[in-house]
Amino acid sequence: MLNVKDLKIRKSTAPNLKASPFFLNEEQIRWVNTTHQSMTLEEKAGQVFCPMGFTGDEDTLRHTICEIGAGGMMYRPGTKADIQDTHRKIQSMAKIPLLLAANTEAGGNGLAIEGTTFGQPLAVAATGDPKNAYRMGFVACAEGAALGLNWSFAPIVDIDMEFHNPITNTRTFGSNLDMVIACGAQYMDAADENGVAVSIKHFPGDGVDERDQHILTSVNFLDCEEWMATYGKVYRTLIEKGAKTVMVGHIAQPAWTQRLAPNATPKERLLPASLNPALLFGLLRGELGFNGMISTDATPMVGFTSAMPRRLAVPTAIAAGADMILFNKSLDEDYGYLLDGIKSGILAEERLDEAVIRILATKASLGLPERQATGTLVPSSEALDTVGCEQFQTWADEVADKAVTLVHDRNQLLPISLQKFRRIYLNVIQKSNDPKDPMVLHWKKLFEDEGFEVTVRDRRIAIDIPDFTDPDLSPEKKYMLYEMYRGVEDMKKNYDLYVYVVNMQNASNNTTLRLNWNVTFGLGDDAPWLTSEIPVMMISTAYPYHLFDAPMVDTYINAYSAAPQYTRAVMDKIMGRSAFQGISPVDPYCGKDYLKI
Repeated sequence: MLNVKDLKIRKSTAPNLKASPFFLNEEQIRWVNTTHQSMTLEEKAGQVFCPMGFTGDEDTLRHTICEIGAGGMMYRPGTKADIQDTHRKIQSMAKIPLLLAANTEAGGNGLAIEGTTFGQPLAVAATGDPKNAYRMGFVACAEGAALGLNWSFAPIVDIDMEFHNPITNTRTFGSNLDMVIACGAQYMDAADENGVAVSIKHFPGDGVDERDQHILTSVNFLDCEEWMATYGKVYRTLIEKGAKTVMVGHIAQPAWTQRLAPNATPKERLLPASLNPALLFGLLRGELGFNGMISTDATPMVGFTSAMPRRLAVPTAIAAGADMILFNKSLDEDYGYLLDGIKSGILAEERLDEAVIRILATKASLGLPERQATGTLVPSSEALDTVGCEQFQTWADEVADKAVTLVHDRNQLLPISLQKFRRIYLNVIQKSNDPKDPMVLHWKKLFEDEGFEVTVRDRRIAIDIPDFTDPDLSPEKKYMLYEMYRGVEDMKKNYDLYVYVVNMQNASNNTTLRLNWNVTFGLGDDAPWLTSEIPVMMISTAYPYHLFDAPMVDTYINAYSAAPQYTRAVMDKIMGRSAFQGISPVDPYCGKDYLKI
């Protein structure tokens, strides 16, 4: 591992509690110092952990909060009443109030099942108005705060530079630097108004590599100057604006590592930022001047676990400059690894103290000690009415209407009408091939409600050689054989319009996100082979780059989301009831001019 003593950086950067982003008054500083001085070594060690919450069971919570002394927790979405109740239990047990977090990246649905699905960041950017990022942040943080949330793992300020990246695209505000900064800043304003700390992520920046840090250490391979002009500008701007925390990814930045640690080996230059003191002490704290709290991204991710043995990685993350460790393989084991790392000298107590003070200062800056004293860390049940309220849904509907983007309509197919395209062949491409899947039935009903006759492609059916001579072939396979070998003119008699709905959601732990056609014997029967025969329209409800695999489609729409307000907006627009307003925040042609032809 990189030795801090050999770096062209300071070994330690003591927090300034009066400065940004803390701005603590004397009483708050007194609380931080008094609390810190009263803590045992074991309590300090517990404070740096933010485990995943899986249950509201009181005995389990008591172990995490009272025996380990975790400094934060994060729950995945549950019912709003259950999450609020669990948060109330957590804070009532805690000696030191906890940071309670969620992935509220795109609405209150990041914490509550009933929360508002506002829309992905890319949809917000497609409206062309950063004020909608303020609304997104307000909805996300107001609904979260109603349940006791005080820490949002958002906004995502990665830049979507590599279209092959399977996880960034719709989770980002796009590839335009100014839009990313403006939207990130607006989200921060809304979070501040709701008493929620943001965590700008994923430092040193995702979206350059085409790989996913969940399954390896990915690489931001920009040189130092290009990095500073792009990601550096984003982080510097939002740090100066007052971002309270930064989430550090399991992403390497070799150029800056080499500049700040000239003697680093090739392997050390590929250390993830979460374990790299050159990037945390040198770049984030030194070059960018960040004084706030640093959290790792989830440490069960392979980008972290593959870098070194976990017994070393856990204490090394704090020694390298992180203040809080997000998630665990085993909380008890990681807690033991941290204490062992202190005993063995991997982690100096001075560095642990520094991390704990920053965690406490973040809590003080949110007013958590005062709210603990008044019993208001978690609102009353009346606050649940905020979640999914009519005003927030109206804002979400307005963004959907402004976001949906017509990338191209080369042959002026739109708007469609019953007179021209009564008979529609619908092919919904997603992980499920079931023609009765709710998403398939949803789109079928949308078209049928307009009066169209809809035939749904059954993507479950696979044809093998023996099927050609099987006398007992199922009706489904008989029909598929007919579909495969029917004449073009016969097909044209049955269908007026072929509609692809591509619901390929970006998600973690992917190696790629591409269109994979269910074709038989190389016939291309599932792919858009027929674009020269009948009109074809493709609607993407997520990934914005499907033209890379379907350049022959002459009418292509990016909806950015499969949420109901987005599917309704698409129908209104293709029927001519509403104009397309969305402006693509990324290049849907993937930087390849030949895809435009």
